[in-house]
This record gives sequence, C-alpha cells and structure tokens, in this order.
Amino acid sequence: MLWLNFAPLITTLETTYHVTESDINWLLIVFPLIYVLLSIHAGIIIDRKGYRFGIGIGGLLMAIFACVRIMDYSFMWLLIGQIGIAIGQPYVINGISKLVVDWFGQKQQAMATGVGTVGMFAGMALALAGTPMLVDAIRLQMTMVIFAGITIVSAVFFALVAYPNLQNKLNEQMTSESGGISWRDYIPLLRNRQLLLISIIALLALGFFNGLTSWLEPILRPNGINAEGAGLIGGVLIIGGIVGASIIPGISDKLGTMKPFLWISCLISIVLVYLICTMDQYMLLLILGAVLGFIFLPGYALLLSHTERLAGEQHAGEATGLIMLTGNLGGVLVILAMQLVKGDSDSWINSVYLMLGLLVLCVILALNIKEGRSTPLKIDPKGDTHSQ
Repeated sequence: MLWLNFAPLITTLETTYHVTESDINWLLIVFPLIYVLLSIHAGIIIDRKGYRFGIGIGGLLMAIFACVRIMDYSFMWLLIGQIGIAIGQPYVINGISKLVVDWFGQKQQAMATGVGTVGMFAGMALALAGTPMLVDAIRLQMTMVIFAGITIVSAVFFALVAYPNLQNKLNEQMTSESGGISWRDYIPLLRNRQLLLISIIALLALGFFNGLTSWLEPILRPNGINAEGAGLIGGVLIIGGIVGASIIPGISDKLGTMKPFLWISCLISIVLVYLICTMDQYMLLLILGAVLGFIFLPGYALLLSHTERLAGEQHAGEATGLIMLTGNLGGVLVILAMQLVKGDSDSWINSVYLMLGLLVLCVILALNIKEGRSTPLKIDPKGDTHSQ
C-alpha cells in the first residue's frame, strides 16, 4: 500500500512540486532498490531471530516513516518517508514464507502462501484505486494521515496477535542458540540450478510487474485515461490477483503441479498486457485488468511455495530472500529501462514491447522447471549444497 501510493499520482506530483518524471520515479524505485540491498540481511535475521522479530521491526519502521510523509510541504519529505518505509519492507515480506513453513504442512503451503500474499495485493489495490480518489476529495496531506493510521494499527495488531507455533518453539531456540547462519552460508543456495532458475524467472516476472504498476498512469494517459481511471484499472488488476491467489494455488496443491500454471499465465498475459496498454475503452480495460491480475499474480505465491520446498524449513527465509532479491533487482532494472526506452517520446509503446519480451522469456524458462518430490537442501559447513 505504501509503495504504490504515489504511482497513480505522477502527473499530479509533477505539477504540485515542479519536479520531473525522473524525480518522481525515485518514490517508486526506492522500494525494489532498497530491497536488493537488504533482502539477504532480512532473510538471515528472520531465520536467526524468528519471523515475529523481523516483521515487528519492519512494521515499526513503516509506521514511523508513514508519519513522516504527512509533512508534505516539499517533495523531499515524501522521499524521506518512502526511503524509511522501504527499509522496513524486506523484513515484513521475507517473513511470510517462514511463517507458512512454521504453521502449515507441505500440501497446504502453496495455499497458505497465497493467503499471505493476499494482504500485499489488497494493499496495492487500495493504493492504486484509493489514493487518487482520496487526494481529490481531501488533498494529499490528509490522505497521508489516513494511510499512516492504517499502518500504525496494522503494526500494533501484529505485535499483539502474532506468535510462533509452540510445537516448533524448541527448534527455533536450538537454531538461535547455535548462532544462526552467516552471510557465507547463504551463497551455496545459488549453486542449486532450480533455485537459480526460479530466481531468474522472478527477476523477469517481478520486474515486469513492478514496471507495469509503476508506469501504468503515464502509459494509459495518451489513451485518454486520467489518474483516477488508471488507478481503478490498477486496482481491479490487483483485486483479480487476490481472487486468483485464493484459488489457483489451492488447485495447484491438489493437482501436485505448478509448472503448467506458470506457463499458461505468462502466455495469456502477453496478449492481455498489449491490449491494456494500447486500448482506450475504459470499461473493457477494467475487465482486462481484472483478468490479467487473476491469471498472472498467483504465480508469485507458486514461486515462493516451490522455493520453500526446495530450500526446506531451516533455510526458507534465506531462499525467499534470494527470490525477492532477484525479483526486486528486476524491478529496479525494468523501471529504469522502461523510462530509458521511452526516451523523450510521448508514447510508451517501446516500453510495452519491452514488457512483452520479458513475459516471452518467462514462458521459455518456465519450461525448464523440474517438479516431483523435492527434498530440502542441506548446507554443510564446507558450503556444499545438496538434497538431504
């Protein structure tokens, strides 16, 4: 929610603060950029101290810096707030997979991860669809007050109700007493070819998604869609993702496979993205946006679940950090690349072609994913990675 508050307001912020499109880009790119820098550390902290500790720190930082954004007197205060929130982000997101493997069996993990990611999707939808309407009704400062209040309540609620599974408490204590893991222990995960393949797919897929959501408003502007319209299209895209994430991972669990779902979702998304970025029929765009979200976004939960199975419970935080690190690295690269490819032109069509190319690569790579019974990875003191 806090990441995408400003995505549908690019034109408004340009006028209000007399800044360029490139300046506003920092409000969006700072999230994947800082995630790249802190994701590994967040995974290690979560594996060592537990997800309650890691998510608690992330929530505290988000609450503090969401309040900083209330001081909207200059563009710099908004940027400082975004930077602080972005620092807390990896400690929250990387905790999802650790919580899932703590509370759920392997057959339930894809569905449970899907439920966990619904919260992220709901926040994105609220930001994209709600922010421009609130700004239009009560102006930017009061809008920031409302979002800061939501953040504070969420952080306090988590602190009051979230605790680790008592049955796994002893294991967590033994991990903590043994000193946890070091940065050196993280490197061997990259030697597993399937984890490396999943990481590359995450780089391309999350890069595409970050680029689309970040630049959706200026992409649709030449087609006659205003900020509120673009925000609602982005909102229904995420709502479709919420529905899809609640359904598709469960079907994947029952069938015992995820590869066909990834492959088909990327193929269909190629067509949908092109239509959304080039059409000017608003009602049809809303429908296509919802279908795109339903088809594409559940792939995030499927990738995380497959990663958990490959890495095992002990290294779930690290492995998730690896996937999210590469995914957010893709976000940084694609957001910048889309603006670079667009250049001084008023049209974003070249950037749209770039996104389509990324989806084509995802289809090709998804064909190489190996499924079946995955045994957790074991990392020995020498740094070798193998299946137990």
